[in-house]
Amino acid sequence: MAEGRRAGRAIGAARHSADPIEIEAYGPVARAVHWAVAALAVAVVTLGWAMTGASRGGDSRAVLLSLHRSVGVLILALMVFRVLWRLTHPPPPLPTGFPRIEAVAAHADHALLYIVFLVMPLTGLLNAAASGHPVSVFGLFAIPPLLREDPILAQVAVAIHLVGQFAVYALVAVHVAAALMHRFVRRNRILDRMLPLRRLR
Repeated sequence: MAEGRRAGRAIGAARHSADPIEIEAYGPVARAVHWAVAALAVAVVTLGWAMTGASRGGDSRAVLLSLHRSVGVLILALMVFRVLWRLTHPPPPLPTGFPRIEAVAAHADHALLYIVFLVMPLTGLLNAAASGHPVSVFGLFAIPPLLREDPILAQVAVAIHLVGQFAVYALVAVHVAAALMHRFVRRNRILDRMLPLRRLR
């Protein structure tokens, strides 16, 4: 009888311990930059949507646009740093036995996220420059327009910027869904690789 109960507990434990894999975490700098970019991305999207409800030519829209651009410049600076950091500090390897197709999908999603988080602020700056507008960064300093005014280039840049936001939404949704799947479906520690204040081996 006791053996039957022990066997039942063992089976139940096996069912609730999917993917018991050991993982190595990202370093503290990589994690700090990741979450800083994530927070700034939420802020810049919120400001962008708020601008759509502000009247054109109004003071509130000008303030929102200035903040939107300022946060975008911060994201660009962090992403450039993140790329350089990653080149000199390779990310921890995925655990042994991680499904190959999921590994390919994860690498592709990460690469595309890097691209869109570089392209979005760059096209914003390009639109401002081609429109002849300097970009004030939180009122601390201004990035002057480095190009001659070009209305066509400005329109192309803003079109890429507006369409690119949907790429951001899609890629971030995939990224978050994959992280939650590992946490709540697979019940492994893949998400812990990037959580702040977590110490893994």
